[in-house]
Amino acid sequence: MAFQPIVDFMAGTVPGYEALVRGADGASAASVLSRVDDANRYAFDQTCRVTAIRKAALLGLQGYLSINFLPNAVYNPAACIAATLAAAAEADFDVRRLMFEVSEMEQVADRAHLRRIFTEYRRRGFRTALDDFGAGYANLTLLADLAPDVVKLDRALIAGIEADRSRRAIVRGVVTIGQDLGVKVIAEGVETLAEQRTLQDLGVRYAQGYLYARPGFECLPEVDWATLGATPAAAPPVATVVLLDPVTDLTTRQTPSSAAPTS
Repeated sequence: MAFQPIVDFMAGTVPGYEALVRGADGASAASVLSRVDDANRYAFDQTCRVTAIRKAALLGLQGYLSINFLPNAVYNPAACIAATLAAAAEADFDVRRLMFEVSEMEQVADRAHLRRIFTEYRRRGFRTALDDFGAGYANLTLLADLAPDVVKLDRALIAGIEADRSRRAIVRGVVTIGQDLGVKVIAEGVETLAEQRTLQDLGVRYAQGYLYARPGFECLPEVDWATLGATPAAAPPVATVVLLDPVTDLTTRQTPSSAAPTS
């Protein structure tokens, strides 16, 4: 596994990390995923979850952990989640610090099945995220159907946003929808300060990308806040990390009437 920080660039904190699959020799995710097929998809999905939780615990990750999952590998949500719960219990990793992402680019024939997965995950205390938003199959209808806790904007919407009126309008609209629905927005693939400043002006608070840190193989990369013109906030006590902002701001679902502003 590799891990990439997700930052709160307004507060200067790292509320969590995303786990990204790698080969044992550090091979890329594309190389690993190219060997996944119908015969091994379920085992691969289960192994990735368990490995991510165990590695994060060993590395001392104190925020939340975001894990990608393959919806076509999840047959019965309640039954398939058993290994995840067991791994979390074994590692003493609070399940409320787990967030599961599904890529909008993965076409799911059975939309009702995906809704059942999200419903079961929320019932178990997990957070849910719609990944690669704006570059996939369903867009707003998938957002409406799944009602995730988090939407992650695809790099295709972020690249050069400071000079692209259309992209700015789309992101501004997603932020407004997120505020109305109580859904947090994370920008993926942020690579320049100009992109970050524009996102901040549009009301986006959370981001990940090479600007902050590249994925670290079996480690938790630190963010060089000095290069971003920000000062890192003091780390909250370990025992209360789940209960304090910015972690709860990102991982606790709020109703539209009580949702805090994102800027």
